[in-house]
Amino acid sequence: MEKSMIKKYAAECIGTCVLVLIGCGSAMAGTGTLTIALAFGLSIVAMAYSIGNISGCHVNPAVSFAVYMNGGLNTREFLGYVISQCAGSFIGTLLLRLTFMLGDVRDYTAPEGKDWGMGANTLAGVNDNILAGFIVEIVLTFIFVMAILGVTSKKANHGSFGGLVIGLSLTLVHILGIGLTGTSVNPARSLFPAVFALGDAIVQVWIFIIAPFIGAGLAALTYKWLDADNK
Repeated sequence: MEKSMIKKYAAECIGTCVLVLIGCGSAMAGTGTLTIALAFGLSIVAMAYSIGNISGCHVNPAVSFAVYMNGGLNTREFLGYVISQCAGSFIGTLLLRLTFMLGDVRDYTAPEGKDWGMGANTLAGVNDNILAGFIVEIVLTFIFVMAILGVTSKKANHGSFGGLVIGLSLTLVHILGIGLTGTSVNPARSLFPAVFALGDAIVQVWIFIIAPFIGAGLAALTYKWLDADNK
């Protein structure tokens, strides 16, 4: 494996770890909807300007899938990105669990009668309706990935503002999604918080893995069609 690819995978691992640590950690600390949304969004801003020039700062398998569909990654690279992102999710979730457990800090996302929620995604906000959860996650991922594809297009030449726009777009979708599904739009962000939380989170996590991939795929196809004649 080329040294440059190892560095890209390491960057994706670090970026996803930071996203889960700050975003899910803010949810666990009970900081409030807008603050949580900003925590996720600003994590992306910080990582975009630190690892973006190394790996592109996907920190999200759904984003990597859209890039893969548009020819920006080959199959091997795509799988490497996804594995690295999942590893980052595991590390970030583990650090949160240890910090909150050792510090005896309350997890405000824990369901009634449970000790841990880990900021995991559930369908509680849509009354456990699977179809509603799918719609929310597909639509929000579509919006988020469309913003990413547009702002990172070489034709558009948005320059150094890309990271800020992407971070604010993630904040945007969280403002609506937090009260409904907790907002995933990112399979890696959802996976290990659900594993650590167990309960309904682990039972429902498949929704937050599949739906973002569908939303990202639709965004990739739509953007490619819209941009086809753009010179």
